[in-house]
Amino acid sequence: MRTSIHKNIANPKEFKQQLLAWSQEFREVVFLESNAHHDAYSQYDCILAVDAFTSLKTDQFNAFEDLKQYQQTTKDWLFGYLSYDLKNDVEVLYSANQDGLQFPDLYFFQPKKLFLLQGNNLEIRYLNMCDDEVETDFSDIKLFIFNPNPTKETLAIEQRISKDSYVQKVNKMLEHIHHGDIYEANFCMEFFAENATINPLEKFLKLNTISQAPFSVFLKNHKHYLLSASPERYLKKTGERIISQPIKGTARRFADAIEDEASKNNLANDPKERSENIMITDLVRNDLSRTAQKGSVKVEELCCIYSFLQVHQMISTIVSKLKDEHSAIDVLKTTFPMGSMTGAPKISAMQIIENLEETKRGLYSGAVGYFTPDNDFDFNVVIRSILYNVEKQYVSFSVGSAITSQSFPEKEYEECLLKAKAMLEVLQ
Repeated sequence: MRTSIHKNIANPKEFKQQLLAWSQEFREVVFLESNAHHDAYSQYDCILAVDAFTSLKTDQFNAFEDLKQYQQTTKDWLFGYLSYDLKNDVEVLYSANQDGLQFPDLYFFQPKKLFLLQGNNLEIRYLNMCDDEVETDFSDIKLFIFNPNPTKETLAIEQRISKDSYVQKVNKMLEHIHHGDIYEANFCMEFFAENATINPLEKFLKLNTISQAPFSVFLKNHKHYLLSASPERYLKKTGERIISQPIKGTARRFADAIEDEASKNNLANDPKERSENIMITDLVRNDLSRTAQKGSVKVEELCCIYSFLQVHQMISTIVSKLKDEHSAIDVLKTTFPMGSMTGAPKISAMQIIENLEETKRGLYSGAVGYFTPDNDFDFNVVIRSILYNVEKQYVSFSVGSAITSQSFPEKEYEECLLKAKAMLEVLQ
């Protein structure tokens, strides 16, 4: 079905830039960039998938079943996303908040052209119908002059929820916690610009430069763009092994090494941050147990601190082994949306979130990734991301924090602004 050709790349960093710039001529693009972050579960430094041969675009109704049929029919590489509002397909929930972006709830495509880069080794996998274009395309990519065409647009970024309103809403969430309705919930707010014209490639490159996150994404679906600097893996499947790596806990980086180390240590020992992370770790353990072999759910790392350019993060790693009777889609459906972006108990938290937030989340706090022909997959969590609808001239990004009984609304607001810093810098 696919022709596989290997090439040696002398300068992978330059080649990745050329590859991304070359991809802009296509209607469908997914570019996944690890920014040289390597852990026990890393597989590729960079992946590019372009030019849909087949695709699936649908709303929330019956979405996971449609995806299962599509995946089992194609038995090929598939790239795309799951939006947060697929929660309505999993549970009896709804989404009625404002939606300025209007992305499809689910979108995947089968690329004609696929590039997998690991170190200096590039594997090119083209569908047989277009494998005669490999050498021409490869030559074009190497000759591509990389020019992101910087623009000087001025965007008037607005905040959907004011500080006073944010504090009031978090206090309402705290009331739910004190009444025992929930233990924790992730509360988010939107920043947006209307009548906006941006250069998506330029903005992605700037965001990626200042963040250098391990699960960065440039996604283009005709008029819809995602520019993501996500530090978080949602879920990965390799054979029967399932890996989830939720993030809960954030601290500021400092230029001064002593201050930076103190910030890192304070995060590691902060009882509120640890409590947040442990609650979500328990939620993920419970979600994974629904499709796991008996006794296979393990916490490999608990509350470990990882440092990125913008922030320190507290990350846990939970693994399991999949039962033979469950499919790849079953694992996604029984764990989605991810616990780090919802709360505990999950359904109650999602109901309260919907009532207090003012924007439909859509792709924000959803997941972007891919399936392999071997029925494996890898998906990120869509955070630290800019979303853009060219047709509607609407730019948006959202940020959030976990609210627990130990939360102070003003401090949570400051955490949101810290997370918004990179996106604001890129857009303004």
